[in-house]
Amino acid sequence: MKAAIIKQYFPSITEQQLAQFEQLFPLYAEWNEKINVISRKDIDNLMLHHVLHSLAIAKFVDFKPGTEILDVGTGGGFPGIPLAILFPEVNFHLVDSIGKKIKVVQGVAEALGLKNVQATHGRAEDVDGEFEFVVSRAVTRLLPFFGWVKNKISLNSYHDVKNGLLCLKGGDLQEELQEFGRKHKVYHLSKSFKEDFFETKKLVHVAL
Repeated sequence: MKAAIIKQYFPSITEQQLAQFEQLFPLYAEWNEKINVISRKDIDNLMLHHVLHSLAIAKFVDFKPGTEILDVGTGGGFPGIPLAILFPEVNFHLVDSIGKKIKVVQGVAEALGLKNVQATHGRAEDVDGEFEFVVSRAVTRLLPFFGWVKNKISLNSYHDVKNGLLCLKGGDLQEELQEFGRKHKVYHLSKSFKEDFFETKKLVHVAL
């Protein structure tokens, strides 16, 4: 069972959620044959490198029902799709400027029966609405990124973590964070996950 690693770190997931996580590998393997959204050599590591990595955000904040999340530069649906499975009562708006990637997102969401996912081909700046959190995974440097999305973030904060950006990043962030210059919190994913893959992985939270 490829999704066993998800159950290991999120033991309270339902049988339905486990089944949805289990479906991700065959779905992405099939889509990847048509549209390359995950590197060919990395598809076998889908659960660890993409799904569990996306779910790291859930170790930092427990989204409340009705929360609106904007996933910018989602690619094939990360972190948005795994988070949408984990939080079925939270609304996820996934955006990417590459149309064929959004086609994959729509196909996967439909196959899984995810009613809480909306996918848009376009740029974050063109999306209407307000969101409690903007999430991303290795999209771009924080300095330009925050400028693009800060007006999309709601001032009405009702989580333990303040509304803002939640960015999954890897490697040495010292230069990027100095350039950014704004107050932030860095959460080391190795504190929550024992696999070597997470040694250099971090989540950066920027409150509005």
